[in-house]
Amino acid sequence: MAPTDETAQVTQSTASLGTTPPTQPPTGADAGRGARMPRWLPRAMVLALTLIACFQLGSWAFHQLTGLLINVLIAFFLALAVEPAVSWMAARGLRRGFATFLVFLSVVIASAGFITLMGSMLAGQIVDMVEDFPDYLDKVISWINQTFHTDLSRVEVQDSLVHSDWLQKYVQNSASGVLDVSAQVLGGLFQLLTILLFSFYFAADGPRLRRALCSVLPPARQAEVLRAWEIAVDKTGGYLYSRGLMALISGIAHYILLQALGVPYAPVLAVWVGLVSQFIPTIGTYLAGALPMLIAFTVDPWYALWVLVFVVVYQQFENYVLQPKLTAKSVDIHPAVAFGSVIAGTALLGAVGALIAIPAVATLQAFLGAYVKRYDVTDDPRVHGHRRRGGAPFVARVRRALRGPNHPAAPAESETGPRTDGSRPDGPDSRQ
Repeated sequence: MAPTDETAQVTQSTASLGTTPPTQPPTGADAGRGARMPRWLPRAMVLALTLIACFQLGSWAFHQLTGLLINVLIAFFLALAVEPAVSWMAARGLRRGFATFLVFLSVVIASAGFITLMGSMLAGQIVDMVEDFPDYLDKVISWINQTFHTDLSRVEVQDSLVHSDWLQKYVQNSASGVLDVSAQVLGGLFQLLTILLFSFYFAADGPRLRRALCSVLPPARQAEVLRAWEIAVDKTGGYLYSRGLMALISGIAHYILLQALGVPYAPVLAVWVGLVSQFIPTIGTYLAGALPMLIAFTVDPWYALWVLVFVVVYQQFENYVLQPKLTAKSVDIHPAVAFGSVIAGTALLGAVGALIAIPAVATLQAFLGAYVKRYDVTDDPRVHGHRRRGGAPFVARVRRALRGPNHPAAPAESETGPRTDGSRPDGPDSRQ
C-alpha cells in the first residue's frame, strides 16, 4: 500500500519520541568490505606453518644425528680424561699435538695388546674345551647312569644332538647372521675411529676451543665457563686415574690368587678382572669374576668356589677401605648418588651413560657447590642421630590414662613430672 499522510505523521512522531527507525541492510560492496580477512592473519598462518616445519625438521635431524652426538660426547669426556697428561707433557716443552699423539698411541697400544692376549687366551681355552669335550661328556653320562639308574651312551647322545631340530635351526640362523655380525663389527670400528679422531682434536686444540667459546661470551660468563671446564678436567681425570690405580691393585691381588691356584692364563685373567671391575660400574666386579671362575672350574670345581669367595671378599674391601681413600679428593660423591647416577645414565644413554655418569655428576656437584650458601649447623643431638629424652612424660601420660582421672596421684604426678622442654614446674620449690 502507498504511504499516506497519516502514516508519515505517525512515523515522524515515533522518531521524535526517541525510537530508532529500522536500519537498511548493507549493499553488496559494503558487505564485502566488512567481511574482508584481517591483514595479520595470513602472516600468522605462514609463521605457524614455518615453525611447525622447522620443529619437524629439527626433530628428524636430531634423531638422525643421535649416534654422532653420542660419539662426540664420549670423545669430549675422553679428551677431558687425557687433558692432565697432555698438559703435563706440553708444560715440559712438547708440542701439544705431539703430546696428544703420544698419549693416544699409548692407549691404543695397551688396548691392542690386551685384546690380543684375551683373544689368544679365549681361543686356546676354546680349543682345549673342544678337545676335552668327549671326556667331560663321558663323566656326565656316567654320573647320570649311576644316579638315575639309566643306560645312556655317548654315541646315542651325540646322534641325538646332531640330528636335533634346534641344532639345525641354530646353524642356519648362525650362517644367515654372519653378514649382520660383520656389518656390526665394521660399524663398531668406524664408530671407534670417529671417537678417537674427535677426542684427539678436542685434546690437541683444547686452548683454541676454549678461546673460541669464550670469545662469544661476556667477561663474567667467561670466568664461569673456564671454571666449569677446569672442574670437569679435574673430576674426569681424577676419576679415570683413580679407577686405573684400583684396577692395578685389583689385578695384582687376583693374579696372586690365580697363580697360587695354578689357573692357566693368570696374568691375562688378572688384567681382565682389574679393567672390567673398575670401568663397568656396579656390576662390573661380578661380570669380571665370571671368566676366572669358569677357567678355574675346568681345573678343579673347588677352585671356582675359592675364586668366588675371593671376589666377594675383595669387593667388600674395595668398597669400604680402598675406594673411599683413593676417590675422596678426585670424585667425592655419596655411594647412593653414584649408584643413582649410573642408573640414570644407563636409562638415558645405555652403556655410554653408565661410564660417564659418575664424572658428570661429580663435575656438576662441584660446580654448583660454589653457589650454595651454607650455614653453621646447630649443636642439636638430633643432628648426630640422637633423639631427645622425652620418654618420662610419655610414660607418665600412659600411667595417668591407665589409672583414670579420679586417681589421687594423677594431679601430683602431672605437676611434679619432668617436662619435655627441660623447665621445672611452677611451685614453691621452683621459686626457691
